[in-house]
Amino acid sequence: ADSPRGSIFCISKVVTLFSASIPATKVELSVSSITFLLQFGRTEVIDNTLNPDFVRKFIMDYFFEERENLRFDLYDVDSKSPNLSKHDFLGQVFCTLGEIVGSQGSRLEKAIAGIPGKKCGTIIVTAEELNCCRDSVLMQFCANKLDKKDFFGKSDPFLVFHRSNEDGSFTICHKTEVVKNTLNPVWQAFKISVRALCNGDYDRTIKIEVYDWDRDGSHDFIGEFTTSYRELSRGQSQFNVYEVINPKKKGKKKKYINSGTVTLLSFLIETEVSFLDYIKGGTQINFTVAIDFTNGNPQNPYCNGIDGVMEAYYRSLKSVQLYGPTNFAPVINHVARYASSVKDGSQYFILLIITDGVISDMAQTKESIVNASKLPMSIIIVGVGPAEFDAMEELDGDVVRVSSRGKYAERDIVQFVPFRDYIDRSGNHILSMARLAKDVLAEIPDQFLSYMRVRGIKPSPAPPPYTPPLHVLQTQI
Repeated sequence: ADSPRGSIFCISKVVTLFSASIPATKVELSVSSITFLLQFGRTEVIDNTLNPDFVRKFIMDYFFEERENLRFDLYDVDSKSPNLSKHDFLGQVFCTLGEIVGSQGSRLEKAIAGIPGKKCGTIIVTAEELNCCRDSVLMQFCANKLDKKDFFGKSDPFLVFHRSNEDGSFTICHKTEVVKNTLNPVWQAFKISVRALCNGDYDRTIKIEVYDWDRDGSHDFIGEFTTSYRELSRGQSQFNVYEVINPKKKGKKKKYINSGTVTLLSFLIETEVSFLDYIKGGTQINFTVAIDFTNGNPQNPYCNGIDGVMEAYYRSLKSVQLYGPTNFAPVINHVARYASSVKDGSQYFILLIITDGVISDMAQTKESIVNASKLPMSIIIVGVGPAEFDAMEELDGDVVRVSSRGKYAERDIVQFVPFRDYIDRSGNHILSMARLAKDVLAEIPDQFLSYMRVRGIKPSPAPPPYTPPLHVLQTQI
């Protein structure tokens, strides 16, 4: 774009669906100069810059023996709409995951092509093999006597964390929030995985930069310092008070000492638990299906598996009379009543709503979602038909968290997918339905874990593995 606005990249991955191969490794993709969209999410948008460096990474399985094609599509973001057709297409890049992994330093730089006669810049993608470390750390920092950068005020400081790569370069892994108008900020505690911070290498260099935030995106560099996970793990001590150094100032001023100090206030190690840890520990997943008409017997709404759901659906088709309005709130509240009675982590509830996109009780539905966000439940909405699904996108809450009467949802619990995006024009319905199932369920594990973490619920111990009884062979002498 001629003027730096937000840019967004869309990546597509094509692999053999029913491959029985075991991935050689998991790799983490880091992207520079772009905003990056995958089927399972997007990076943050960084405004007013033509050279963004993004925090969010994307983890893929790397199969040595397979050609894993990737396509990056670049768009100029003009609004908050999640629909890519609303934004300007700027170009694209084709490559394979093997190209990225096999490049020098696993760093691929490629020109963006697509608009004749126009230079669209370059994409830089780096890949790094992931360590299997499951620890996370909760850290908090403060600073003292930072340089004053704003003419009419003090400074609006924030921290940017980078981990070093094997080739000596650095990859951004975290940004703190901005603390306004102070030279002595105290940042909020934040959690980051040890894998993201140093990929499990406790002695790997971590570079931390201090910036003064500016509204136009041209943030002023205050200074930097380096440390390592091993040093940080000492916790609050004299070893974790760092001088912030601005190399340009240091080179120009003989009497220059530093541009302030940054102090580690706390460092707490936590072992991350997975979705499967809870399932192994006995957490039960309950599944409810709601279709755009009154379904079955309200006094006995239970179905036995998917076959039971399909039987109830076909039986209802013969007896119901279709009419409006279409209300979502009652069915959300129905599932919420069950979820509110079991908050100890032993059960989790998933509601699937299949709809044509028309909704008559938007305000009540938003209120129901805000209330349900405190409960052990998630909502999946599948939009069927040609209608515009703007209302469903709003309920999804990926761009703006759902709110009602001034209260925001405690966490994101809604996942929306339009069915039409998964219709395979070539007739390969098995592949298209597999893609639909994958994207429908993509956010469930993270939504599940977010509830458990907020409530401080740990998984129950897994039962011991089954051991068959010993049969003693008795013989007579």
